[in-house]
Amino acid sequence: MKQDISGQLLAVLALLLVVGFASAAEPDPLPSWREGVAKSSIVAFVDRVTQEGSGDYVAPAQRIATFDNDGNLWAEQPMYFQLFFAIDRVKALAPQYPEWASQEPFASLLKGDVKAALAGGMPAINELIMTTHAGMTTDEFAVLVRDWIASARHPETGRLFTDMVYQPMLELLVYLRANDFKTFIVSGGGIEFMRPWTEAVYGIPPEQVAGSSVVTEFELRDGKPVLVRMPEIRFIDDKEGKPVGINSHIGRRPIFASGNSDGDLQMLQYTAAGQGPRFMLYLHHTDAEREWAYDRESHVGRLDKGLDEARERGWTVIDMQRDWKTVFPERRD
Repeated sequence: MKQDISGQLLAVLALLLVVGFASAAEPDPLPSWREGVAKSSIVAFVDRVTQEGSGDYVAPAQRIATFDNDGNLWAEQPMYFQLFFAIDRVKALAPQYPEWASQEPFASLLKGDVKAALAGGMPAINELIMTTHAGMTTDEFAVLVRDWIASARHPETGRLFTDMVYQPMLELLVYLRANDFKTFIVSGGGIEFMRPWTEAVYGIPPEQVAGSSVVTEFELRDGKPVLVRMPEIRFIDDKEGKPVGINSHIGRRPIFASGNSDGDLQMLQYTAAGQGPRFMLYLHHTDAEREWAYDRESHVGRLDKGLDEARERGWTVIDMQRDWKTVFPERRD
């Protein structure tokens, strides 16, 4: 009897050692996520589509994941970060344009009244973007963006804008790529505003970034071929434009799509309409202490119809306050 008990104890100890070694060999791929429905749903989906021989297996070439940028991969309050860039460009260019002192929306910006400058809505915003983002080559614009993103800081947190990215989403991108997903940004932001820095920040190369764009023309300048950005919008990669952009830029329907606003709803609907396993993910900003809490009435990143549809159709919704252990990565300064 004693030998039987000893044998059983040894078997239990051996099992515990095996489990312990297995756990040590497989670290948590999403350590900044709290255990819950959001995290478990993501892991379960990835397991399903990567299990060879299963009915839900998806070949690596078809494992396309699309992510909105503003409010989904990095913050977007109190306004889109590209607008901060445009405002800084207005200040830098102002000495060349003395007429801006009495011309809106520039006059208000130069007085520090951003609210008044943007009171004109999209026409005012478009004028700011066209004035500050056009009339130069694509290479010149990329240099301006890289220089700005290297030092510009968020006015409320004092963080670099590239430190206003979401640590849990950075982990999700890495996790998906480790499982042979190809990750794309599909954003309403400017494609050439994002491309100079997305690879360094997200690990997403420029050819996997889709966004809004301006008309670009080929020219020879001093015998050198260049692409020149014109003051005319070519494509808006938002709302209904997102599935169009996915089709033209990627050429495959995603099986995984992530967004945070009604501007992303059509992308998630388009993803859900495909055959086979699909995963639709919404980020709900519920954490006023560590970030901002906003949804249905927000002037930026409004989440209203999308939140209702997500709940009706059983899509996964991240509750930032509840589901994330941390929001931003450690500061670099």
